[in-house]
Parts: sequence; structure tokens; C-alpha cells
Amino acid sequence: MNILIEIIGWLGMILILTAYWLISSRRVEAKSIFYRMLNFLGAIGIVINAFYHKAFPPLALNTVWAAIALWAIISSQKKKSRT
Repeated sequence: MNILIEIIGWLGMILILTAYWLISSRRVEAKSIFYRMLNFLGAIGIVINAFYHKAFPPLALNTVWAAIALWAIISSQKKKSRT
């Protein structure tokens, strides 16, 4: 189980860094669902790892990060369905 938690944490970190690189290099738009999903899934991966290790600062940060990303995903989908 421990190795799975570590893999999930590392994948989360990779997803968030990939999102940051893509937005910084202007390869994706901030409003794209792809960018938002990278942030959401990455944050969830780090939340799982941080919870397991009882690392509360990254747990809190990434819980908020995931919530913001999820809010952005839901908001954009609602706007899409209205048009």
C-alpha cells in the first residue's frame, strides 16, 4: 500500500507541474478543461499522499487547490450547457 500512495503523490506532483509548464509556455488556455483537470487530478493525488503521511500543510493547500479546480470545471460545464 505504501508504494501505491507514493506513486499517487508523485503522479499528482507531475500533473500539477505539467499544468504549470503548459500554461507558462502558452501551450494551453487557462480556461481549457484539460488544464483544469490536470490541476484537479494532481491536487487529489497530493491530497491522498499528504493524508496518508499526516502532512497537514500540503493536505490543506491541495484540498483548496482541488476545490478551486473542481469549481472551475463545474462552472465551465454549466456555461457550456447554457449556450
